Amino acid sequence: MMSYSALVVAALAASASAALFEDNFDAGLDGWVQSKAKSDLGKFELSDGGIKTSQDAKFYGLSKSFDKFSNKDKTLIVSFSVKHAQTIDCGGGYVKLFPSDLDLEKMEGESVYNIMFGPDICGYSTKKVHVIFRAPNKDNKNLESSATITAETDDLVHLYSLKVESDNKYTVYVDGTEKHSGSLKDDFEFLEPKEIKDPAVSKPKDWVDEQQIDDPEDTKPEDWVEEKEIVDPEAEKPEDWDDDMDGEWEAPTIDNPDYKGEWSAKRIDNPAYKGEWVHPMIANPDFVDDDSMYSFEDFGAIGIDVWQVKSGTIFDNFLITNDEADLTAQFESFKAVQEADKAAKEAAEAEKKAAEDAAKAAEEEEEEEEEEEEEEAKEEL
Repeated sequence: MMSYSALVVAALAASASAALFEDNFDAGLDGWVQSKAKSDLGKFELSDGGIKTSQDAKFYGLSKSFDKFSNKDKTLIVSFSVKHAQTIDCGGGYVKLFPSDLDLEKMEGESVYNIMFGPDICGYSTKKVHVIFRAPNKDNKNLESSATITAETDDLVHLYSLKVESDNKYTVYVDGTEKHSGSLKDDFEFLEPKEIKDPAVSKPKDWVDEQQIDDPEDTKPEDWVEEKEIVDPEAEKPEDWDDDMDGEWEAPTIDNPDYKGEWSAKRIDNPAYKGEWVHPMIANPDFVDDDSMYSFEDFGAIGIDVWQVKSGTIFDNFLITNDEADLTAQFESFKAVQEADKAAKEAAEAEKKAAEDAAKAAEEEEEEEEEEEEEEAKEEL
């Protein structure tokens, strides 16, 4: 039976294309540059046909350049696989697409990027797929999608794919299945709101928006008891109580059996209620529509800039293309990758179980032999 990595190579060989960038690490780490922005960045190592984070509790910084291109008036697709072989507890599995002027050796968290995409997992609170775009019209602020896209958290390989179209529509796929589709205009804060509250209008001072009021005709009954505690009527001052020595004696208190709770008037509909006041809206003078937010004039590098508490994540099958046919082909070829991964896991689990069963059987046999020896020793006595 072919190994998992061999099956991966065989499956992806059929998906060759004229993509803008592809790397299945057939040539190892050729062209990839380790960042020197920090002296203690974690190291990647080749594993199962991809590259794997190899040191716990480390930041990682690795990038590779490619021929500069623009996605203006074109579809942009970025796709790659992530396998959290360590069953990740906290760490990133995303990539960044950079302009061509990125200094690979200085790549770090503050480096300006165009798009960040991929899974990020940390504990129970963070299990999301990031989709982040740089907004040149907002001082290069990084804007994240408002959509909730859940990342896979198991230890199997998964394919994460982002398609950005020239009409500002974007789609996220996981393992070839669509997980979210939306618009950059709706899901990101690229644009100012089309309408704003009219600053010249405010709620009238006599506007009544209280739906209910206390009934003015409702009065507290004369026999209503609000005292929670009373002096214990059965308490008596001890005969040996000395006021000079013990101080002035006070009878203890007990819960008042007649206590009815704090009284409040019953509520009735407010006859003066006018409804909820709605602030009038006007066209926002600062709103400027923009159909080019999807577009970047310069893509030239891809990088992995993540933190991981527990290492062992494998990145592989990088694809950047304008052609949806390339993505369709990758979806098809990736099915074999997943099948190989699942088969490898099942084989490893079966091997582990067989070893555990063998160890248990050996232990039981040893215990039986010891018991037999003890019985023989008793008979000799």
